[in-house]
Amino acid sequence: MPDAYELAPEEQRWCAELRALAAGPLRTLADAGPPGEVNRPLVAALGELGLLERVFPSDGPAVRALDLCLLRESLARACTEAETALALQGLGACPVAQAGTEEQRARWLPGVRAGRAVAAFALSEPGAGSDAGALALTAARDGAGWRLTGEKTWISNAPAADVYTVFARTTADAGSRGVTAFLVPADRPGLTGEPLRMLSPHPIGSLRFDAVPVSPDDVLGEPDAGFGVAMRTLNLFRPSVGAFAVGMAQAALDASVDWAGRREAFGGPLKDLQSVGHRLAEMATRTEAARLLVYAAACAYDRGAPDVAKRSAMAKLFATETAQWVVDSAVQLHGARALQEGHPLEHLYREVRAPRIYEGATEVQRGIIARELYR
Repeated sequence: MPDAYELAPEEQRWCAELRALAAGPLRTLADAGPPGEVNRPLVAALGELGLLERVFPSDGPAVRALDLCLLRESLARACTEAETALALQGLGACPVAQAGTEEQRARWLPGVRAGRAVAAFALSEPGAGSDAGALALTAARDGAGWRLTGEKTWISNAPAADVYTVFARTTADAGSRGVTAFLVPADRPGLTGEPLRMLSPHPIGSLRFDAVPVSPDDVLGEPDAGFGVAMRTLNLFRPSVGAFAVGMAQAALDASVDWAGRREAFGGPLKDLQSVGHRLAEMATRTEAARLLVYAAACAYDRGAPDVAKRSAMAKLFATETAQWVVDSAVQLHGARALQEGHPLEHLYREVRAPRIYEGATEVQRGIIARELYR
């Protein structure tokens, strides 16, 4: 594995190839897709190009956290829609890859890997977002199996996914120790959903479970051990959320450097104004610092370091907060044109807000870091 602070030459070439794909064929598919809905041609292209194979290798070891970060950062710099489609496939099916039986993996992973099947991760509920241990969706015993009753919300790829990794309470009053992970196909009777409209159009919605039947063959891992399934997935993906943020920050920085060099004001290019130059310098420094935190956290995960939770929380916290500031600064430097619908920065301005909330809000990350300091 390369040093956390320097990518190997082949990794640098791979990132350049990914950026070219994102700016070319993936950007074309993203622009043609329906906003706010699952873009199946885009997902299929991710499979055809072998990018989902990197997340779910058909042979060999599981995906490296660093590779996942490089994928997400590189795609985000030119096509956030492609980045999001890849990340949601990963998040939805990673529990199957990590905890699924041979039969479960054989049934679902080839389709997800090829981009034919769309996966989703169904954890959040109306009353259980940041407090994932407070899940209220119940799994009541029904013979050898269970019946799922309740609601999920803010579920990416819902209600259009083909399969959901669903976390439900199987033991009352047991907190996080009474949750089981289930693999639920979308065509199960009693499972319905509706889309939600967001600030930035994303495929996201709510799900309702009306006594949805699940069997022991649908359990991912062991009964009452589902919280661990969720946390293992989130521990892998948390640094890569930071990588997504770094990709957006870098895109905003690149646009600002170009604009400040071309835009004439007060007798010369904007870059010659000290206030603008200093702002660009701060944008570049914060972006690079965020990138290094993300790479270091990913490498720590890959080598099994004991402080992964703290490093991952630091990476997500700093990178997502930094990206918000960098994109906002870029909008300020570009002026009103950056607020016009269709401008790349207008798109980034809407996209950059959500990562500070999902997969553990900024406040949750601070709590994790503070707790880890005393271990």
